[in-house]
Amino acid sequence: MTSNRDTSMTLRALRDKSSAPLLVLVALALVAFTLASPQPDRVDRSAFAALLDKPDPPAPPESRKELVPVRATSTVDTGKPTDRVALRQLVVAASAEDAELATWKTVLDRIGTPYDVLLARTEQLRPDRLTRPDGAGRYNAVLLTNNALLFPADQGTYTSGFDPAEWQVLWDYERTHGVRQVSLDTSFDPSPEDYCLRGGREGATGATPVQATMTEAGARVFDYLNPDARIPLAQSYLYRARLAPGCAAEVVLRDGEDVLGVLSTSADGRERLALSFSSNENLRQVDLLGYGLLRWATRGVFVGEQRHWLNVDVDDWFNTTARLHPDGTTGSFRLSGPEAAAVSRQQTDLRQKHPQAAGFTLNLPYNGSKIDQDAPAQCRAEHTSDSLTSYSKCLADRFRWINHTMTHPQMNYTSYEQSLVEIKANLGAAAAAGLAVPKTVLKTPEYSGLGIYSASPTSLVPSTDNGLGASNKGLLKAASELGVKYLQGNMSFASHRPSCVNCGIYHPLQPDLFLVPDWPTNIAFEATTPEEQTAVYNSLYQNTPRLDYAAIVDSESEIALRHLMQGSAYAHTLHQGNLHQYDTGRSLAFDWLDALITKYRAYYRVPLENPDWSELARYAQTRTAHFATLADGRDAVWNRVTNAITFRPGTDSSLFVTGVATRVASQQDASSGDDSRVHGSDTVSRFSFTKDSAVVLTASPRS
Repeated sequence: MTSNRDTSMTLRALRDKSSAPLLVLVALALVAFTLASPQPDRVDRSAFAALLDKPDPPAPPESRKELVPVRATSTVDTGKPTDRVALRQLVVAASAEDAELATWKTVLDRIGTPYDVLLARTEQLRPDRLTRPDGAGRYNAVLLTNNALLFPADQGTYTSGFDPAEWQVLWDYERTHGVRQVSLDTSFDPSPEDYCLRGGREGATGATPVQATMTEAGARVFDYLNPDARIPLAQSYLYRARLAPGCAAEVVLRDGEDVLGVLSTSADGRERLALSFSSNENLRQVDLLGYGLLRWATRGVFVGEQRHWLNVDVDDWFNTTARLHPDGTTGSFRLSGPEAAAVSRQQTDLRQKHPQAAGFTLNLPYNGSKIDQDAPAQCRAEHTSDSLTSYSKCLADRFRWINHTMTHPQMNYTSYEQSLVEIKANLGAAAAAGLAVPKTVLKTPEYSGLGIYSASPTSLVPSTDNGLGASNKGLLKAASELGVKYLQGNMSFASHRPSCVNCGIYHPLQPDLFLVPDWPTNIAFEATTPEEQTAVYNSLYQNTPRLDYAAIVDSESEIALRHLMQGSAYAHTLHQGNLHQYDTGRSLAFDWLDALITKYRAYYRVPLENPDWSELARYAQTRTAHFATLADGRDAVWNRVTNAITFRPGTDSSLFVTGVATRVASQQDASSGDDSRVHGSDTVSRFSFTKDSAVVLTASPRS
């Protein structure tokens, strides 16, 4: 038996809506089912003795490296100092209150690229701020919050944070080092420099967005987007410009005849890109355009990366879970064998319908206590003692299996031995059934044992985030001794949220365990039909008027869409009841998935990455190491004539770099820390470095 109670309560708090009536119903159901289910202190080790002796099932193979980055053998750097720039970005804002400052910081933090912020109003810009003593440039891109760096002055006027001499210092640097500039919130005022925009209309948009379109030039800059995508500009101030006749410029975004974005070349040869509307970090336009702006500014060569991911866990396979009917009565649900086959067909249909999800495969965190080992491996319901076991054995390689404990106990209070039995026996049950399960990954029931709990196992009081320091030490010790490396956490809880994007947390009580959080969803764990989902959702959020099922799917897929757009790699969590075939080829889970991917396809051309859980967790580990390397403050330096990128790390470290040359991986590369992946038109490479050992990479810049 499982629950999404903790998740639902946290989501309620985040959305600031009342859920008290439903929570009482759910909590009462939980108490009833908990009392009827095996309790942690009643786990009988002898009952699982045969499974404890089973060997671990064969682990899914690690994905084979196809490409690795090119490393040069010589660290000699030739050419003029002005040929070299550090792979670091400079954000220039008028002041700390500049509305667009958070926009740039959000974009760069998601990508994981190093940057500095210069506040023009209070910091004087001198050449040594931009150029190192050896003559190399400190920055690979200049990112302005607005074209004039304006801030409010006296009597309702605005003035620039830079004086003319400081503007000249910036432009001289861009020209001599060949550095591109991007400006947000650009008006048609030609001061301090002309972007080829001429006055038209201006004004604010409200909640109803202006749907901007990309030109051919814009589709080149933002080539990861669908060229027909509409860029919604909501809650923004727009300068609807015209292009100056005879000016060296190309329109990249427009609304009808109005220019909303432009590529231009200054009189002294500097390359610039400007958007003529305001933004903030919470707007969809930033999610869509931010990566492309940074990539254009850096010519596609930068430290960091951004990709788009879709992983989905469907918890509690094999188990029986609570069900909440529209009238408030409770029941139970367990997936049938034929429904398991229908899920496999739905997965295949989804891949065929959505090319961007061609490799999508569900993760199934399973509970093995209800596996019938005597049931034959067959995809038919006749002549079997348990059809779900039979179909699962037959379809074993269609899904990915995750250890979710044997009997699904609350693990906040389980002893070391009880925890050991739950983890080990579940692996044994999988081995006996022929399911390939990585022993390195563990998802505890309801993320229990990881510091999120209420005072009593049967309490109706919402759970409290007590921090990872309040985790169950017996559970952690058992998991570690059984070879678990990765624990799944929950982004709803502050203590489970890493400090950097797509990172994880080394557990403070057991540092060899690495926690990677999931995204919860509000496809209710106790809902199996549209009517049940509608009743639960409207009771949870006290919606007036009530939302129908289509509106709920639309709302929930919008939340998940933002995660995809922002490049979040974390998995989303559903439950086995959501896979019930309420109609032929229809389930709550796949209704949500289809809506989500349909929306993603309306914007993006690039595929959705869908690694298995072990690979996802290793990626999060590498991202964590990447940000630790950034904190060391050392920069990679790119020679734009030879295309050599030189880096000397201060620690044994790991780093992601986009835009380096690659080669086909050899057998000798299998054990290295280097790897490269193609995502759309970008190549993302991961490197491992040894302290103070200089390495040279080969850049592969975009035009």
